[in-house]
Formats: sequence, C-alpha cells, structure tokens
Amino acid sequence: MTVDLEQVEGLKRRMADFIQQLQDEICGALEKLDGQARFREDPWQRPGGGGGRTRVLEEGAVLEKAGVSTSVVFGELEEAFAKRLQGQGRNFWAGGLSLVLHPRNPHAPTVHANFRFIHQGGKAWFGGGADLTPYYLYEEDAAHFHRTLKAACDKHDPAYYPRFKATCDKYFYLRHREETRGVGGIFFEDVGGELERELAFVMDAGRAFLPAYLPILERRKDTPYTPEQRFWQEVRRGRYVEFNLVYDRGTTFGLETRGRTESILMSLPPQARWRYDHHPEPGSWEARLVEVLRQPRDWAEGGQGG
Repeated sequence: MTVDLEQVEGLKRRMADFIQQLQDEICGALEKLDGQARFREDPWQRPGGGGGRTRVLEEGAVLEKAGVSTSVVFGELEEAFAKRLQGQGRNFWAGGLSLVLHPRNPHAPTVHANFRFIHQGGKAWFGGGADLTPYYLYEEDAAHFHRTLKAACDKHDPAYYPRFKATCDKYFYLRHREETRGVGGIFFEDVGGELERELAFVMDAGRAFLPAYLPILERRKDTPYTPEQRFWQEVRRGRYVEFNLVYDRGTTFGLETRGRTESILMSLPPQARWRYDHHPEPGSWEARLVEVLRQPRDWAEGGQGG
C-alpha cells in the first residue's frame, strides 16, 4: 500500500519533535537521579543529509556510562543495503531516539530503548522497544519492567504485549551462546495498520520508559557489592557487546547509512571482560541468571516459565 506523502511528512515532523522532547525528559531525570555527572551534548551532521544530537554521561555516581541520542537522517542508501529493508528504492528518511544505560552497581540492570520512524520509497513504518539486561536477577524488577510496558501496550491493543514480548525474546538472542541477552521487554517493527495510531502507540511506549526503569535503578543503586560481583558484571557486559556487534540491526543500519560512528557505538559499556570458557559455580546466584536466560519467562504474569 502506497503511503500518503503529505501525511508522512506531518508524521516526520511530529516524530522529530517527540524524540527531542523525550530525550530532554529522560536526560533530566537521569541527571537528577545520578546527582553527580551531567550529559555532554555532541551535535553532529551527516554528510549525506541530516544529523543528530548525541548525549553521553560518563563516570557518574550511579551511571558509569549512559548514552541518549536522537537523530534525523535522510538521503540515499547503498543499493545492496536498500534491498535488505522493507521499503522500496534508495531514498530514505529515518528519525529516532536510542538509549543505553550502564549503571555502576552490578545489582542494577543495564537497559536499552529505541523508538524510530522510517520512510523508504512507498512505505513508512515505526519500530522500537525496550529491554532489560540484569547481572543479578531480581524477579520483582523484571516483573515491574514488563508490567509497565504491558500497560502501555494494553492501552492500544491487548494483543500487542504478548506479540511484542515474544518478538523481543526472539530478537535479543545470542545464538552462539544459546541464551537471551537479558530478561527482555518489548520489540516491534512495522506494527501494521494506520500510521497515526502507530505514532500514538510509539509515543506512549516512549513515555513508559522512565516509569518502567527508574524505580528499579533507585532500588538497586546503593546495594553493597563485592569485587567478585563486579567481575561477573563485566563478564556479562561482554555478552552485551557480542550481541550489539554481531546481531543488532540498529548498529548495522547506522553504519550502513554512514551515521556517526561514535554515536552508533555509544551503546558499548565502558568496561567489559572476556574470560576464556568461564562458567559460574553451579547453584550460585550467577548460575541462576544464566539458567533463566536460557528459557524466556512470562514476567508480566509472575515470571512463570514460557
């Protein structure tokens, strides 16, 4: 179905305004919670068209590294890459917000979120989601994160959450490790239906990010931890790096469209570790996490095995 170009142009403007407002809101809330560090803003321009606003916070009291970026880029795609997308032709427009937060405390989970709108030829679609990557599993944290996202989904369609949760579990999966990256969340690409309704849903999903994650960070940021727990956090961060560099489509899209490399790779943690053939002690808290990552759970329904 060919899109209404006038409608799409209006949606682009509204999406661009929304992601910048959401970026301001999220960065302000994170700076307040951290209490020490502030975001550095790095505006950039893409040679082929468009640009973005990268914000990075480093060496905070709570957040060891946090990146919250917005971009609106447009122009022509390489022909081979254009054929891999779901639109038509080489001309494209893409606007989105992407964030990754790496807390200092191993008991506080890493979190990722992304919300985007893409127009390529005769097709336009929204995508995005949010997912949680704990190093020590607190089931109440996973349940809170999922239930908050579920509420945002249910506002629009009760079928959204189970569908997007399953897609998230499937997407954030390290095939070479046979485990998910974390405890998931929601992930969607081209919801289908009327674009105006999709934008309303994306906005509500974006606004749900802070209430889904901040209470968890508040609860875990001051938990005492040991050097051994910090070691485990860095080992698991290595898995995060593996996913982002091997499988993540957002990383590929950014590099293929010649976006700003520093902004694309801001998701990587400040410190990670690869210990040869490392396995946690059987029966340990660490081993329990790995066990859960090998079998996705229905966290919004109390964490039963799925």
